[in-house]
Amino acid sequence: MNLPLYIAKRYLFSKKSHNAINIISGISACGVALATLALVCTLSVFNGFQELVAGMFTAFDPELKITTTEGKTFDSRDSLVKLVRGLPEVEVSTLSIEENAMVQYKGRQAVVTIKGVEDNFEQLTEIDSILYGYGKFVLYDEIVDYGIMGAQLSSTLGTGLRPIDPIEVYAPKRGQQVNMANPTSSFEQAYLFSPGVVFAVNQEKYDATYVLTSMDFARRLFDYDTEITSLELKLKEGTNTGTVQRKIQQLLGADFRVQNRYEQQADVFRIMEIEKLISYLFLSFILLVACFNIIGSLSMLIIDKKEDVKTLRNLGADNRLIVRIFFTEGCLISLIGALIGIVGGIGLCLLQEHYGLIALGTQGGFVVDAYPVSVQVGDVVLIFVTVLAIGCLSVWYPVKYLSKKLME
Repeated sequence: MNLPLYIAKRYLFSKKSHNAINIISGISACGVALATLALVCTLSVFNGFQELVAGMFTAFDPELKITTTEGKTFDSRDSLVKLVRGLPEVEVSTLSIEENAMVQYKGRQAVVTIKGVEDNFEQLTEIDSILYGYGKFVLYDEIVDYGIMGAQLSSTLGTGLRPIDPIEVYAPKRGQQVNMANPTSSFEQAYLFSPGVVFAVNQEKYDATYVLTSMDFARRLFDYDTEITSLELKLKEGTNTGTVQRKIQQLLGADFRVQNRYEQQADVFRIMEIEKLISYLFLSFILLVACFNIIGSLSMLIIDKKEDVKTLRNLGADNRLIVRIFFTEGCLISLIGALIGIVGGIGLCLLQEHYGLIALGTQGGFVVDAYPVSVQVGDVVLIFVTVLAIGCLSVWYPVKYLSKKLME
């Protein structure tokens, strides 16, 4: 039998001679529970926003994107490219060209990124889920080329969903310097019509700068032959993305970069991870402050049980055993607070997920109506370990010191 644990449990749940000790012990457990609950809810909200943003990028970004590590373009006829496109794990692959250009519509101008893709781009991504308007996803027909703009870019240019006039596109001629005497001669000019739809990723990076068009149009505009800037892949359902990513990276070698969706948007997700880490550290500090309440309750308990300690010493207990008893009680208070906080936090997150108790606002300018939450097992385990570690470490030295001083 674990004697310190047995005695600590008796001390924790039994009635003391001074009722204030029970109250302070309860307050200590509540303080730890509230700090734990705040950790669970806060980290779950960050997870929810991260998944929400990842879902937005899913509709536009490919599952895997292959680019060159040197320069901007590589040859689409490369044997390694053909090998990757033929892998059994690959369901859809498309070539892509991304280059900067200037667009103009009725005197309004903007610098944009022209993204030329193949006809199977609809199968590669979930682009249909973010299209708005009365047309459909089409990049060209027998007569004209079409460009699908981001919603914010369309607003900047004032085109509307169905502009009457075509959009003028200008790109520097490849390999030529700008002729200052006649600048217009140094640019390729082309025209894009709108198919009656725009896309909205709800990310300014895309909505304010991107124009989707056909691969042939991009090649003519930028004077490309077989060069591409990226190869984009969609894997078969049930395929492990990480495993395939490593496999492709080994096939291509150091000359190519293979990125998953998170790596394609590394800056965005890195900021979110930093914010989550700062929140975790800040709330852990609050938890540490809450744990100091445990020291107060243990100090009063040591005084209250002074006669019991003398009895234990007469029975042969040494100072080490006495310290372990009160240290174990401090850990039990932390454990109870951690369990209550975790259960309460998960419960609140589930209620928020299903009923949206806390709304983001009433103005209708948000992507979602309520705070998104996502409880992850890894975070729950981290919080549980953190609470126990901070709780136990915060009472170890004070209990050891008080036991010696107050029992002399």
